[in-house]
Amino acid sequence: MIDAHKLSIAHLTKRFRDLEVLQDISVDVPQGEFLAIVGPSGCGKTTFLRIVDGLEPADQGEIRIDGRITTKPGPDRAFVFQNDSLFPWRNVWNNAAMGLEIQGRLGAQMRDRIRALLELVGLAGFERYYPRQLSGGMRQRLNLARALAVNPEVLLMDEPFAALDAQTREIMQTELLRIWETTRATVLFITHQIDEAVYLSDRVLVFSRRPGKIQEDIRIELPRPREFGIKRSPEFTAYVARIWKLIENAVRESVMEDRLVSSESGG
Repeated sequence: MIDAHKLSIAHLTKRFRDLEVLQDISVDVPQGEFLAIVGPSGCGKTTFLRIVDGLEPADQGEIRIDGRITTKPGPDRAFVFQNDSLFPWRNVWNNAAMGLEIQGRLGAQMRDRIRALLELVGLAGFERYYPRQLSGGMRQRLNLARALAVNPEVLLMDEPFAALDAQTREIMQTELLRIWETTRATVLFITHQIDEAVYLSDRVLVFSRRPGKIQEDIRIELPRPREFGIKRSPEFTAYVARIWKLIENAVRESVMEDRLVSSESGG
């Protein structure tokens, strides 16, 4: 792995009026690293990713990509949302090409790239299908192909498998690892599933309850490539237990707070 930092985040702080959402977040991400982020609901994980993408301004701090300060969205980043956000009137090929069309880069070479990416994500032969004709897992693979088509330097993924059933989710984890091993993009990946974070990542950032701070930065020393059976190993379960212990109380407090709000509102 290259030593130079692809992404550097320094003293990031964000408030929404009187509510402090993120507090003094600093982290460096090397080129090609897969970084997962976990924490209790409401700790600012999605806000953090949106700031990195330039969709949301920070109140303090700075973000650098290859040493360049960035404050706006750009072609060096791509965002994969929780919902597939595909255009239902566009077929698989045209959905995959959307980002390149917007950037005015859809030439012959990029068409070859789309063809290769659709093959990489297992959608070769489905180019003329529409989103309604695809399974949930296929739609998310298309979503990933569309993000990768613009050749981003940093790939931002906000719980991309949350809407999938448990079996499809586990298949998609292995598929994502296979694709990442090929592309070696720098990835920031948000998930509520601790075992998913451990299985996929080189490091796991554990966020505290709001305001979100980095509670712990844990390097995952598991060999790659990772077979699915590694989830049954003592080393894997030890990482999961360690991370759960860090956030267990905050998760319980968050759940109780949500129940209180619901009862007070008559829900």
